[in-house]
Amino acid sequence: MGKFYITTSIAYVNALPHIGYALELAQADVLARWKRLKGDDVFFLTGTDEHGRKIVEAAEKAGKPVGEFVDETAAKFKELAGALNISNNDFVRTTDQKRHWPAVEKMWRKLVNKGDIYKANYKGLYCVGHEAFMKSSELKDGKCPIHFKEPETIEEENYFFRLSRYANELESIIRTEEFKIVPAGRKNEILSFIAEGVEDVSFSRPSKDLSWGIPVPDDPTHTIYVWSDALVNYISLLGYAEDGENFQKYWPADVHIIGKDILRFHALIWLAMLLSAGLPLPKNLFVHGFITSGGQKMSKTLGNVIDPFEVIKKYGADAARYYLLREIPPTEDGDFTFEKFEERYNADLANGLGNLVARVLTLAEKRTAKKELKISADVREIIDRAWENYEKHLAEMKFNEALETIWRLIGFCDEYVDKEKPWELLKQGKEKEFDQAMLNLLTSLAHIAWLLEPFMPKTADKIFEQLGIEKTAKDEWDNKFAIKKQASLFPRLPK
Repeated sequence: MGKFYITTSIAYVNALPHIGYALELAQADVLARWKRLKGDDVFFLTGTDEHGRKIVEAAEKAGKPVGEFVDETAAKFKELAGALNISNNDFVRTTDQKRHWPAVEKMWRKLVNKGDIYKANYKGLYCVGHEAFMKSSELKDGKCPIHFKEPETIEEENYFFRLSRYANELESIIRTEEFKIVPAGRKNEILSFIAEGVEDVSFSRPSKDLSWGIPVPDDPTHTIYVWSDALVNYISLLGYAEDGENFQKYWPADVHIIGKDILRFHALIWLAMLLSAGLPLPKNLFVHGFITSGGQKMSKTLGNVIDPFEVIKKYGADAARYYLLREIPPTEDGDFTFEKFEERYNADLANGLGNLVARVLTLAEKRTAKKELKISADVREIIDRAWENYEKHLAEMKFNEALETIWRLIGFCDEYVDKEKPWELLKQGKEKEFDQAMLNLLTSLAHIAWLLEPFMPKTADKIFEQLGIEKTAKDEWDNKFAIKKQASLFPRLPK
């Protein structure tokens, strides 16, 4: 049994969860569940990033004490993970002074001891939305290209991290894919950024200007920069501070999943911090795009922000997971509208999967289940090919293509029913042929349920229940099916 450690980014709690973060949670959950099915020892971490100036401003705008504000917002992100049926092992909060802060302080001291932290006066352009200083070359018409606001000019004395010291090493690590960035376009983006010249990065803010955060060890007049605090979450809850058993077992991370807007922090600053501290590097960085709504960036001003809780309440968690993982390209921007959602729901879930399960189980109630029958060789070959393609796509984190593989198998089953016409076999008294056809279809359904498990776990469970078989290792079902037909998996939505 191998180990597999996967993380999402930690959600910034200046606002309530949106559908884009639901995508990231679902992507990570598929990989975690898939690896568990393969027998790996999986640790899956998600959580919330709760320090920084933007959060203080959001709390003030809401008219609440900042501690109360972050508690309420963090609770909504935890609730979203539950509502989406996310199988995370732990949930990190960066305001956790017992579990998170000691690791941040240990990391800071490691960087100091390496000679990579120094104090200097600095004048720069600060984007509050990013909680980061930006180069003028990164701006578009003088504004942050993501937050569409002009950064503030800030001049102050800060602690700095010698990021520039690691530029050449980082370039080599990324270019040779010792640390692999998916997709390749993001790898090229970060290599271009390095080629322009990497500067040292501010790693603190004066506490008189920002007290909401972790104090710099041995200097409470400064607060640790939010990103040098937040990035440590990936090791803090593993027990890095005390060099705990989970840290020894699971680090380095096998996959960090993040959005494209925080690529630089993970591919440069985080790696350089680990190099400075003498820690192993994570293996893969998977970078997804944004979700647009009707072709436009989601914005409260435009009123097109999609609430994931509304989607889950209306259609169910599995339908929400399916749309996000099938319709949204894994590494590019994708669009969400309720019209598109309902079209995909009716076509793929109601008329596709749900209809197939109902058809097959209705017919299967009439079978006599002859024990000597085995699945036909041609059907077995099609199932094996589906598994082969599915494994390949998931290994490459191509979630939509893995789902397409499952739906091709669903399509094959529909064609098989139409071709074999099991009801006609019954009328003709060909019971053995009928039972053979049903065994082929029921075994295919069992494999479909198993393939669906990482993507739509509740649906997979319902199919297994209706087949009357245990969710065991595939290929052990044979003729053990005991049909227990239930209500439709996905009732068709009215137009």
